[in-house]
Amino acid sequence: MKNYVITIARGYGSGGRTMGKMLAEELGIHYYDRELMRLASDESGINEELFGRADEQLKQSLLYRIARREYKGELIQPDREDFVSNDNLFSYQAKVIKRLAEEESCVIVGRCADYILKDMDNVVKVFIHASLEDCVTRLEGMFSLPAKELEKKIIETDKRRAAYYRYYTGRDWEAAKNYDLCLNSKQLGFDKCVKIVRDYLDIRFN
Repeated sequence: MKNYVITIARGYGSGGRTMGKMLAEELGIHYYDRELMRLASDESGINEELFGRADEQLKQSLLYRIARREYKGELIQPDREDFVSNDNLFSYQAKVIKRLAEEESCVIVGRCADYILKDMDNVVKVFIHASLEDCVTRLEGMFSLPAKELEKKIIETDKRRAAYYRYYTGRDWEAAKNYDLCLNSKQLGFDKCVKIVRDYLDIRFN
């Protein structure tokens, strides 16, 4: 099999990162999440902290704007005032994602990777989700917050991710048609989610 890429979009609290790490470990391939910001910083020369501030979220003023900046692949040059704009940060991160997809097999979490790589035939696009109640239960073991606060945090985080995704892709983040597999992590468990993706890889690429 040639190199392949698995992109994972995930609802907050669904365990998408956990499942992605398990999958990468079992397949013996690299896992990329926040490391993408460091790689994009190295690529562009822009401070990594700026990538962190813009990570999978839009400025509040942009959350409800009708206009969008659908990603087309263009990069802004260093001599322009908007070189460190959020749009250019996204474009450099997208450049890194495309390079990784061409060079190696890997798992990439979030950051609209499914859309960025939509024209490549070696990509498997996965969406991990769970009910709000299940996500709250999972996060209760990670944060010392009341259930109501966790529920609010989940809703707000997913709202930001959806707005970010729509702004750069023009698509609905939760729409099943964007993905090859949509898996409920609570109903299946992480081990079965990993197995399903592995089986899908075998069926599709073999």
